[in-house]
Amino acid sequence: MRVPGWSPAALLLAACLWRLPPGRGAAGTEEVIIGEAGKSVVLVCRNVSERADEVDWFHGDPGAVPPLFSSNATLPEDARLSLVDNSSLHISALRPQDGGNYTCKEVLNETVREHRVQLLVASGPSNVIVSISPAAELPNGTAYVDKRDAVMFSCTSNSHPEPTIGWTFQPPSSAPETFTEVNGTSTVYTLQNLSLRFQGNYSCTARNPLSGRSQTSTKELLVYYPPPSVPRCWAQTAQVGLMLQLFCNWPGGYPHPVLQWTEEGRDLENSSWVVNATGTGDTHVETLSSSRLLHGKEFKCVGSHILKQGKAEPTCTVQIKAPSLATEPLKTCFVGGTVSLTCQVMESNPPARISWLRNVSQPEVEIQPGGRYLVTQEGSVSNLTIQNCSHDADEGYYVCKAENPAGLKEVYVSLTVKKPVNIVGVVGAVVVLLLLGVLVISGIILYYNPLLCRKGSIFRNQDSDDVFVLVDSDGEGEEEEREEEEATGNSNVHRVTALVNGNSTQAGYGYHFTESDSSELHSELSTEEVEREERLTTQRQILPFLAEMDGTVGGS
Repeated sequence: MRVPGWSPAALLLAACLWRLPPGRGAAGTEEVIIGEAGKSVVLVCRNVSERADEVDWFHGDPGAVPPLFSSNATLPEDARLSLVDNSSLHISALRPQDGGNYTCKEVLNETVREHRVQLLVASGPSNVIVSISPAAELPNGTAYVDKRDAVMFSCTSNSHPEPTIGWTFQPPSSAPETFTEVNGTSTVYTLQNLSLRFQGNYSCTARNPLSGRSQTSTKELLVYYPPPSVPRCWAQTAQVGLMLQLFCNWPGGYPHPVLQWTEEGRDLENSSWVVNATGTGDTHVETLSSSRLLHGKEFKCVGSHILKQGKAEPTCTVQIKAPSLATEPLKTCFVGGTVSLTCQVMESNPPARISWLRNVSQPEVEIQPGGRYLVTQEGSVSNLTIQNCSHDADEGYYVCKAENPAGLKEVYVSLTVKKPVNIVGVVGAVVVLLLLGVLVISGIILYYNPLLCRKGSIFRNQDSDDVFVLVDSDGEGEEEEREEEEATGNSNVHRVTALVNGNSTQAGYGYHFTESDSSELHSELSTEEVEREERLTTQRQILPFLAEMDGTVGGS
């Protein structure tokens, strides 16, 4: 309820019980007085003369209600009422029902004067309460919510008349900012998809429009969220000393989770073999002495988060394993060459430290990279490379050693250094033997193959025409035979004709011969017949072979 014509500053002054200058009218004087519940107020009867015979106060119109208090009467029933200066009405311990219109009536020489006063009683604001749900509270009263939830904010207040309620938000290290203001005794709003930037102080302020008095209630809100995954565990060897370090990491949540290492259900942190325990943020580390470590022992890390209370706690485990090795036990290097000795860790947790030693000359001194030695490691594989191998300095046994807090493993590699073999001499000898073999095989083929020999080899015949004849077809060979037989028959005919005619000098092989040439004719004829016989014999031997070859080629 607001008073028409009054500014907030005037109302605030009225709350301090200051009287406002009266306004004058035909019906008398009127005035507005504002008081606060629980306090006192004085209603002044203005323009009362000092010679007034009687002053009466009414809570309402004089003709409608009986007098509340009169200067000529005894004390009223309500002890909170009294007169000041025999005219003003004093009311103590104001109540909301005391508000309303009051009339002061003065009687002087049968003249009546009235003065009207309106009393407004303001109460509150009080009991301003801020509520955030769904939310939980820390021991110090700070509220926290899960950022995945839709969060409802509400504010209530007791006030008469109804107050004005406003919300302000103040992030850490920032100025407050007002984001809503309504009239009423309560207000509610909802936020969704919260993030860390919504963390801060939420304040609700209720202000009484009459008295101007206000009251504020503030609630600090934290926005939490759990880690999205499960904890991750691993083990490693401490940099100083052969001690085991257990790491447990559970990132991605706010606030940081609580991580705890256990062994067979017992908390490790209070164990006697724990050397040190540290926790930074999302990671917890326990350092253990290796004196009680055994192959196969398991450790468990249990993670808990404030938003996962009452739910199954996620865990991860680490199993300690002594190292096991694999290598090539025998290696060979030529003098002046390069060789690499390989050693692989097949199983080890935490990862083992790999080193190389010489078993013969320096059994306890680790081989350091430098000079002719190069030591490299990729993952679980270590390589020892020896350059410019020397028989006296490098031949012998090498030791690959792998060690972690759970145990030690060693394997031996035997290196043999040899003199290089004369490769050129070996290749030359092989080539000579191959050539000899080719010659021997060729000789055997030339001797036994009837296609290539005449009486052992056809290459003994230097007549190249015979070779071409062998390549011709069967029809061409038969045609030549007929031509030779006809020529021979013709010569015999001429010879017989000459003899019949009694001319022995004209008898010849198709020509006229003298007697001196008859002996040469007989020798030539006998030579030609011998050659023809040999040619025919060769053809009979080759023709079946050629037929077989034709059949083979046609089949392929």
